[in-house]
Amino acid sequence: MSTWPMRTLRGLLCAVAAWVPSSTNAAEIDISKLSSNLDLASLGDADLAARSIKVLRIGKVELTSGRIVASDPLVGPDRAPLARTVSPGDYPVTLYQAFGRIAAASLRFAEGKPTRWELAVIPGQDINSLKGDEFFGYPVDAGLGCYMDADTYAMIREREKQVQTEKSSSDINYYDDVLASELEPNNNDYALHRPISGKRGNVAVFSSGWGDGFYPVFWGLDASGRPLVLFTDFGVAENADGRREPGGK
Repeated sequence: MSTWPMRTLRGLLCAVAAWVPSSTNAAEIDISKLSSNLDLASLGDADLAARSIKVLRIGKVELTSGRIVASDPLVGPDRAPLARTVSPGDYPVTLYQAFGRIAAASLRFAEGKPTRWELAVIPGQDINSLKGDEFFGYPVDAGLGCYMDADTYAMIREREKQVQTEKSSSDINYYDDVLASELEPNNNDYALHRPISGKRGNVAVFSSGWGDGFYPVFWGLDASGRPLVLFTDFGVAENADGRREPGGK
């Protein structure tokens, strides 16, 4: 059987999550209460540098169907894709580093500054059901987040079977046997992982801020409702600023 490892983590992000089996609804919620870092996706390099934010452009994710999975790639590679879809294509991933950690990750579909933001949901989640500080997002239990196309999960399974054959064992560890060697050259912070060489479909893998937790994902939209960017906030910074840690740390 396959095993999905726990990585040694340096901290936990505590958050409240709500899950309900009903339809998606574009209700109005105060996005600013869920993230104060959305400007990271729109600021230029000079402004980001002035705020002590390091920018890491790690390459493009190949979205073969346009159905995006945002999840922990080790414990949730089969997570349902987001309800909103985009046109298939290759889209750049940018990571924002603050205080030596990956503070946020964006997936850019078109240029421009979003005029509004929405909390991303998967089918079956109803924003109207959220109360107080509740929000939708994805759980992290292996210290990693990712963006990938829903179709790419089949390639992860195919790679897993290849490793099983190579090891002559059904007991494999995808992190140790596959991902570790790709993450290590990048300080274990990120990798653009291609499960099957020569086949379209890859995974942008990145460390999740302080480690395990529950993290929100947001759509940045233009005035017509067209998606410009997808943004994951790992709760490392506040107000898109890396000069002072939240809480005065």
